[in-house]
Amino acid sequence: MIKRSLITLSLITGCFFAPSSQVVAQNSQTQESRMNATVDSILAKMTIDEKIGQLNLLNPGGGVATGAVVSDNVQQKIKDGEVGGLFGVAGPDKIKIAQDYAVNDTRLGIPLLIGSDVIHGYKTTFPIPLGTSASWDLEMIKKTAQIAALEATADGINWNFSPMVDISRDPRWGRVAEGAGEDPYLGSQIAKAMVEGYQGDDLTKENTMIATVKHFALYGASESGRDYNTTDMSRIKMFNEYLPPYKAAIDAGVGSVMSSFNDVDGVPATGNKWLLTTLLRDKWGFDGFVTSDYTSVNEMIAHGLGDLQAVSALALKAGLDMDMVGEGFLTTLKKSLEEGKVTEQEITTAARRILEAKYKLGLFEDPYKYLDENRTKKDILKKSSREFAREVAAHSFVLLKKDAGVLPLKKDAKIALIGPLANNKNNMLGTWAPTGDPQLSIPVLEGIKNVAPKAKINYAQGANITNDEEFAEKINVFGPRAEISNVSPEKMLEKALKAAKKSDVIIAVVGEASEMSGESASRTNLLIPESQKKLIRELAKTDKPMAIVLMSGRPLNISEEAALPVDILQVWHPGVEAGNAIADVIFGDYNPSGKITASWPRNVGQVPVYYRMKNTGRPQPSDDFTKFKSQYLDVSNSPLYPFGFGLSYTDFEYKNITASADKLPMDGTITLSATVTNTGDFDGEEVVQLYIHDKVRSITPPLKELKGFKKIMLKKGESKTVSFEISAEDLKFYNSNLDFVTEPGEFEYVIAGSSDKEFKNSFELVK
Repeated sequence: MIKRSLITLSLITGCFFAPSSQVVAQNSQTQESRMNATVDSILAKMTIDEKIGQLNLLNPGGGVATGAVVSDNVQQKIKDGEVGGLFGVAGPDKIKIAQDYAVNDTRLGIPLLIGSDVIHGYKTTFPIPLGTSASWDLEMIKKTAQIAALEATADGINWNFSPMVDISRDPRWGRVAEGAGEDPYLGSQIAKAMVEGYQGDDLTKENTMIATVKHFALYGASESGRDYNTTDMSRIKMFNEYLPPYKAAIDAGVGSVMSSFNDVDGVPATGNKWLLTTLLRDKWGFDGFVTSDYTSVNEMIAHGLGDLQAVSALALKAGLDMDMVGEGFLTTLKKSLEEGKVTEQEITTAARRILEAKYKLGLFEDPYKYLDENRTKKDILKKSSREFAREVAAHSFVLLKKDAGVLPLKKDAKIALIGPLANNKNNMLGTWAPTGDPQLSIPVLEGIKNVAPKAKINYAQGANITNDEEFAEKINVFGPRAEISNVSPEKMLEKALKAAKKSDVIIAVVGEASEMSGESASRTNLLIPESQKKLIRELAKTDKPMAIVLMSGRPLNISEEAALPVDILQVWHPGVEAGNAIADVIFGDYNPSGKITASWPRNVGQVPVYYRMKNTGRPQPSDDFTKFKSQYLDVSNSPLYPFGFGLSYTDFEYKNITASADKLPMDGTITLSATVTNTGDFDGEEVVQLYIHDKVRSITPPLKELKGFKKIMLKKGESKTVSFEISAEDLKFYNSNLDFVTEPGEFEYVIAGSSDKEFKNSFELVK
């Protein structure tokens, strides 16, 4: 048996038992050369079975549930050298047992990768990613990833299955909750921030971990918004609208890529060589490793591409390096090798990439570096981390409607706090928070008591999240999320109306349960459940001032609620500090500054609706109906709330939108600027957004494209000039030949607080 000490020695010598003269030469080599030498020396000792074993990623079960299948006989497989990594297990004590098997009981002592889905925080759970994206605060978003990495690595995790950067324009798709919305520019900036947050500048540090950009690719464009469904789009649309966030993550140095469940150009992504090799490695220069998603290798059988042996060979040859849970690689690749269907070099290349990841993490030097129980006690759920989670949540909230003038409340107000989400811990964390503990979350009722102890609160549940038992059962797959009370709906409503009658103002906390969005949680109905809609209607009839605090993991159709004389604050699923953050905002300790990153439709029939749509040959000039124009008979084309929209307790005015020059040379820059003034009665933050329109080009342009944004703080009455420097590089697009080009011509621009503002200025790009 070759023990761990021999692999550790290879870090110093570059090969097993190398003579001392080579040590001097090794010390002078670059880090990459040292890694190559170490990995070469290990590969030289490995059998074909051991190489295949490195490609096997298992879930032992009993820990964090993230899929429908768990692996069996994991302990023996580790000892037999048949496992390269584990996920779904956490804690230094448990991981040490597994790592001991790998290091001490296998021939070569190769340590394991330990992965996890740390999507929006580990134990300190932040708002769902769609919510954090609404902050438009890249440094804040980066810090959420840093804290997640700090906590996860303190619990033994060294590899994270995040960030999810899939562009989605379809709120029916439940996993819209996990991403940054509809826009490729904003999505790219957030992808970069998340990768940098997780990985830091040195993966050998104990508080950093390998990030995984997912789901590669186009997963957010599934037909009909149904999860795992097919995608089909032109290469032009891919490159201009859906691929940029993945590319941004690659450029940021992400260590791992996860393939998606869907097909791309008729070939499932997990077995798509154009995607995983030609584009990812040859064109983009990715040098990390690629893992499948949960059993996505096996699922190519159902896609119609062959039996397990055939699809496993297809995936390996396409460029997939690790097989998650399905064990197709483990059980069929050797046979495929013997039959000439794969080559040993293909297996070796995949194994090399897994070993390189372990080297970069420093696992060969110390397989137990992430298993410090002192860190578990010190770094997880720190007071400062929870305080930051509260801050992030408040910054993520979007004030959708304020004309009723209810918010902010006075701290001695007499409040009717009503709704099934008003005193509910189980739904505060949101979807895909498998490592968080809902019972540690702060519900809204508790948060109000913390922030406004002098407020008089009359609480009533008012309604169930849903009265549909069959629907509730689907939502409750990971625990109680939509519990149906033994008290009748009529009695609950009666109590709510009594609470309202005794109060001066109503705060209705309503919306989706956490698992009404997320994976395998697609919806054809984007309405608030009818049980809650009835509650809202009856509360509105009381004529008491009313604000709706709305929780959801996706854009909803709230056209009915928006027509009521109410304020509406969208709070997503805010995370572990939910109630405190909500109270901070509704009492005015923080002035909401969030802006939505996915358009909200007027009804589900508008979907997909997004700001970067293209013109038709018969564009509708306004929301007024005109026959033979591109429009609907029953609703206007515009969304209820457009991308980039969000109000504040104060008001902002944009003036003096100008360019530093009328012409932009190909090798120069131009500065576009605007004066923004806080004209209201509160200090507040504003997300200043730059949109550009290429008026004439070789392929049809979008109506608008986000090209920059800045978040600024303005005291009441204060003005600031906000500037954006633009070059020809910022105006590039992929043409019909998929060349990344800039074409001369006129470009319109506007600087505004949302995407629905009209262009009034332009400049010309000249050769």
